[in-house]
Amino acid sequence: MSRLIYDYTKSVLERVSFDTKLFCKELDKAVKMLLPYEIEQLTEWLINFTREKPELKSCLLIINK
Repeated sequence: MSRLIYDYTKSVLERVSFDTKLFCKELDKAVKMLLPYEIEQLTEWLINFTREKPELKSCLLIINK
C-alpha cells in the first residue's frame, strides 16, 4: 500500500507542476504522509524532475525542514 501512496504523490506533483505555489503545498502534504525512506526516494526524483523546471527548485526546501 505504501508504494501506491508514493506513486500517487509523484503523479500529483507532476500534475500541479505548472503552479509553484500549489506544487509546494502538495509537496508539504506529501512529506507529512510518506515514510522516511520514501521521502529519500522522492527527494532523488524531485532533483531530477526540477532540472527541467528550475522555478520549482525553491520547493525543495520543504524536504529539508
